[in-house]
Amino acid sequence: MLSHRAVRPDDVARICAWPQDAEELYFLFPKATFPLTPGQLQRAIDQRYDSTVALLDGQACGFANFYVREPSGGCAIGNVVVAPEARGRGAGRYLVETMIRKALLEHEAREVRISCFNRNVAGLLLYAKLGFAPFAVEQRLDQTGARVALVHLRLGHAAADAYRRGCSERPAGAPYS
Repeated sequence: MLSHRAVRPDDVARICAWPQDAEELYFLFPKATFPLTPGQLQRAIDQRYDSTVALLDGQACGFANFYVREPSGGCAIGNVVVAPEARGRGAGRYLVETMIRKALLEHEAREVRISCFNRNVAGLLLYAKLGFAPFAVEQRLDQTGARVALVHLRLGHAAADAYRRGCSERPAGAPYS
C-alpha cells in the first residue's frame, strides 16, 4: 500500500542511496556530486518546500519537493527519485500525483511544472501519462560536459481540473504516453 508523509531526518541517508550512478543523480539533482551525501540533500531540503516521502508498505520509497511554491501562483516539482526496489510498482506515479495534489489543493496553484532531462525516458513517459506537456526546452551540459536537453513541462488544464476533482485517471484530452 502506498502512502506519504513529510520527510524526516532519518530518511535522508536512505534517500541518498537511491541514485544508482552519476547520471541518475544528475536527473534528480544536477548540482549534486555523486555519490549523494546527506549534507548535499539536507541543504536542498532546507532551501525547498514540502519535501515529501512516499511510503510503500510503510517503508520510504520515493522523495520529491517543490523548488518553486507560489501560493495561488505556480509550483514546480523537483528532486524526484524512487528507490530502486520500488521502481515499476507505482511509487513514482503516486509520488508525483501527491505533489500535484499538494500544489493544486493545498497551495491553490494555478500552474504545476516539472522538468526532465531528455535521457530520462521513464520520467518523460510518466509525466506525459499524468497530463504534463512540454512548453520549453533548455540546453544544459551534463556531469561529463555532454549536451543534454532539459524539457520543461506544464500540467495541462484538463489534467489539473481532474486532479482538483479528485480523479487520478488520465483525463479526456490529456496526452497518451
